[in-house]
Amino acid sequence: MSRLTLFDSPLFLGFDHFEQTIDRLKKTGSDGYPPYNIEQIGDRGLRITLAVAGFQMSDLDVELDHNQLTIRGKRQDEQDGEKIYIHRGIASRQFQRSFILAEGIEILGAHLDNGLLNIDMQQKIPENSAQKIEITSKHDDKNDTKTIDVETISKD
Repeated sequence: MSRLTLFDSPLFLGFDHFEQTIDRLKKTGSDGYPPYNIEQIGDRGLRITLAVAGFQMSDLDVELDHNQLTIRGKRQDEQDGEKIYIHRGIASRQFQRSFILAEGIEILGAHLDNGLLNIDMQQKIPENSAQKIEITSKHDDKNDTKTIDVETISKD
């Protein structure tokens, strides 16, 4: 059984990567941990802020691969055996959160501040890429016209 999608139309040429992106989004899961905000900063700036209380910089990894931004967190095992928790409400489980970025989004940097991981981005203004396409004949005009030189024809 084949699956039909919007991008199966012959009018959408070269949009296969959108379908792959949608499939990646479905696989990322809907776990709400860690919570995050997405902010508009100015005209073209964006910031993703993740609440990562209890994580150190060495516990976090931010990676961009084929327009997919992935943030991973894994706390190092605590070696302090003397701590006895009455209540442990600060989550320390590992996580992975992914975001699919549009073409032209550039990562400016990431910083950890008071338990919040901020990832700053900027959308580049696309250059005008309109171009004229010259139309040419498949056959050379010289080969299309045949002439006969009358003087070289002799009657025998």
